[in-house]
Amino acid sequence: MEQSYLDNLVGVFGHPVAENPTCVMQDAAFAHLGIRWKYLTIEVLPRDLAAAVAGMRAMNMRGINLTIPHKVAVIDHLDEVAPDAAVMGAVNTVRRDGDRLIGENTDGKGFLRSLSDDAGIDPCGKRVMVLGAGGASRAICVELANAGAARIDLVNRSVERAEALVDLLQRNTGSEVRFRRWDATVAVDADVDVLVNATSIGLFPDVGALPDVDMQTVREGMVVCDVIPNPPQTAFLDLARDRGAITLDGLGMLVYQGAIGFKMWTGLEAPVDVMRGALQKVFG
Repeated sequence: MEQSYLDNLVGVFGHPVAENPTCVMQDAAFAHLGIRWKYLTIEVLPRDLAAAVAGMRAMNMRGINLTIPHKVAVIDHLDEVAPDAAVMGAVNTVRRDGDRLIGENTDGKGFLRSLSDDAGIDPCGKRVMVLGAGGASRAICVELANAGAARIDLVNRSVERAEALVDLLQRNTGSEVRFRRWDATVAVDADVDVLVNATSIGLFPDVGALPDVDMQTVREGMVVCDVIPNPPQTAFLDLARDRGAITLDGLGMLVYQGAIGFKMWTGLEAPVDVMRGALQKVFG
């Protein structure tokens, strides 16, 4: 008789988490490879995080993703945190190594892989302007700096948050980092190679919203990226393409960070095209 049980469980802890789309691409990947794994979407209140991690251990789950508001707080409940995730101060993926739970951050790695595989860009030696200084920006900036970006220009409205990120990058990486306060329309410097919108401006349902950027300063051949996966093609990217820029949507970052986590958990290469196709159906 064919066994009906699942060999391994993974999932996501968050609050709120009902709309998180990760289960769609991970379960599609498991089904495509014919492995008996299951991805669970689990609502965990902040006060219950310690118990949830203890439950993960007790149930021998192979890993977990963390989303809002648990990416920082989970660190206190893990056995080890990868060096890059420690610098970021945030974990979005936990993998099991024997009895130990190891914290990783795949967000920035997913962005770099999308930059490389989808846009053909090596960030080493590049000058990058990043809009925003939140969690996505922090992960992206750390990975860009580790990959050898020559300069990172950080543009943000909150001086305190931006200066904290600039200080973190200067202390832990060799990249030149500059801060520009976002108190007016942002002009992109003529020598910028890559422009990244790492804010939530333009996220569904506010699909018409635009970051306050002077699009006349976006030049032909510049790479313009948006971390927003839904809609994959944002109004910001539409305008950048009209200026002759190479555009990179946030769907790739979401898929690749999930693919990196998939390999951490299973040891198998993730079927990236299958995962991307599953998400495209969700986002329409």
